[in-house]
Amino acid sequence: MENLVFEVRSKFGARENRKGSWSSQSSRRSSSLKSIDLPLGGDSWPTGLYFAKIGLGTPSRDFFYVPIDTGSDLLWVNCAGCIRCPSKSDLMKLTQYDSDASSTARPVSCDDSFCSSYFSQTSKCDHSVTGTGSTNGTIIFGCGSIQTGGLEESVSAVDGIMGFGKSNSSFISQLASQGKVKRSFAHCLDNKNNGGGGGIFAIGEVVSPKVKKTTPMLPKSGHYSVSLTSVEVGDSVLQLSSGEVIVDSGTTLVYLPASVYMSLMNEILATHPELFYRVEDSFTCFHYTDKIYRLDRFPPVTFQFDKSASLTVYPRDYLLQFEGDKWCFGWQSSENIYGGILWILGDMALSNKLVVYDIENQVMGWTNHNCSGGIQVKDEESGANYTVGANNLSWSSSLVTVVSLLVHFLFTH
Repeated sequence: MENLVFEVRSKFGARENRKGSWSSQSSRRSSSLKSIDLPLGGDSWPTGLYFAKIGLGTPSRDFFYVPIDTGSDLLWVNCAGCIRCPSKSDLMKLTQYDSDASSTARPVSCDDSFCSSYFSQTSKCDHSVTGTGSTNGTIIFGCGSIQTGGLEESVSAVDGIMGFGKSNSSFISQLASQGKVKRSFAHCLDNKNNGGGGGIFAIGEVVSPKVKKTTPMLPKSGHYSVSLTSVEVGDSVLQLSSGEVIVDSGTTLVYLPASVYMSLMNEILATHPELFYRVEDSFTCFHYTDKIYRLDRFPPVTFQFDKSASLTVYPRDYLLQFEGDKWCFGWQSSENIYGGILWILGDMALSNKLVVYDIENQVMGWTNHNCSGGIQVKDEESGANYTVGANNLSWSSSLVTVVSLLVHFLFTH
């Protein structure tokens, strides 16, 4: 058993220092939490992800670099004594969780109901599987001993992951299964090129700005997936068949099927034949030094979805400045990474927009929004609306703890 701490904002925009434990012994306080404002740091480029800060243990130890990932279903941090875990990232020194240093730590055994719902063989109890994870008044985290898939490398190393995916093990699903919140959340990711980075992450119903059009979530998908009907590059419509698009805040770029990627890039490059392009490490890049050259002379790219919902990615979002006068396109082919068939909309496409995940009604929607400003969220308990402001966490920020959760920890045996 362990304490998880993260900063939230109290109702109606003010901060307070009230603490509450979510456990079977303190369920009388559970009705007070119907919406959460989780401050963010990071940016879509060059950091390439958005993260939160949480505290674990007694005394609490901070984990600064925990990405908020709508494409993941698990909640975990790196174990102390990890067999293959990173000790640092290219951004900061990482933190490992040491259960021996906490007076409130208690492992959850593999025959626990949470674990048994995930594993067919209880001897393989680790953080890499999915399943139902709610118990009475608790949130289940994992402690990873072996990292794979690039997470063991310093260039992509993180303190852990806070998964907000569709599975019952995700943060939003565990809270909702206990009646703490409704299964609805939203984020507004501030692109550093347009603001200071960071942004807004709120659990609850967003009432302003209003998302006018939504598109159905595909019910058989394990991700937040929607049905694509067409892609427009400026005034041109690409010739393609409809497909399933995954919306994933844990991915930096936009990945397209190989044939679609080639068609899209050809349309964009044709608008500027005077520039010399070359491919570097899967990025298509170019140089320019003309001070009057403007990014908005490149065409916007619009994705059309079922029920007439559309999402437009502007040049300021898909053109990434690497160094000096070198610029590269954020579009990528999924051929080498995902077998060439997947569509994934990552932070590059999602930034500077309010994106709403209404799992209760199985729809998604978005609208352009200045993510350095605020949004209005409905408080389910009182019915009143309150303002959620933007945040931009830095590595050295000193956060005020205002909510404490009682958490079980999963250890690898």
